[in-house]
Amino acid sequence: MRITSPANPRIKAAALLKERKERERTGLFLIEGSREIERALAVGLEMVQAYCGEHLDPEEARTVAELGKLERLVVTEVSEPVLKKLSARENPSGVVAVARMPNPSLARFKPPQNALLLVAVGLEKPGNLGALLRSADAAGADAVLAVGGVDVYSPQVIRNSTGVVFSLPTFAASEKEVLDWLRMHQMPLVATTPHTDQVYWDADLRGPVAIVLGPEHTGLGALWLNQAELRVKIPMQGQADSLNVSVTAALMLYEARRQRRAIE
Repeated sequence: MRITSPANPRIKAAALLKERKERERTGLFLIEGSREIERALAVGLEMVQAYCGEHLDPEEARTVAELGKLERLVVTEVSEPVLKKLSARENPSGVVAVARMPNPSLARFKPPQNALLLVAVGLEKPGNLGALLRSADAAGADAVLAVGGVDVYSPQVIRNSTGVVFSLPTFAASEKEVLDWLRMHQMPLVATTPHTDQVYWDADLRGPVAIVLGPEHTGLGALWLNQAELRVKIPMQGQADSLNVSVTAALMLYEARRQRRAIE
């Protein structure tokens, strides 16, 4: 079977998953691109539907072959207009899947000894959260806790994270849930803010720590700043008064990793 019309009911229903409200209603979400789908497959996410274009590059063809091995899943070929309907990208990928949304439990997550955690509070741009996840994965963070803000399963988050949102322990939870969990595990908080004299590279990040970042334009609120054992800043030498939150995350995490080399 080949679907050629963007008005096809299955396609219209799948395309609605680009919207957060529909993802939350159905418990389904879109994954676009070979790398992202293969990373989802590697952790065992359930694929519900899959679509591919007529002309695939070798990587896309490999992904389609992997999807074709799944029981009860048929990969449906679609036309270029249909791919554009499903895609959240300017240049659509040749393969798109609909997956069932996982529901990882923060309450059941046991942080490792000397845990290095990242807490992202109220991020409003999906691309920023995706890039932050990518930085966290590269620096070897043990988990990311997303408090409020954008949906971790938005197409932009998945794309900008290159799919590591599936492999890196990532938990979306309320402010109270995260604070209670951090207290229960006696996790010291280090808050990033420009309103302090402590430069981040002078802070001791060798022990277990949760690094807390807020949105770029407002920063962290009083609740998180008051809960933190330590407040640190990234020194700014030029005219800009802030960095992209994913850059701040990378600087903080790699500094923690650098300090830990002597004890690892």
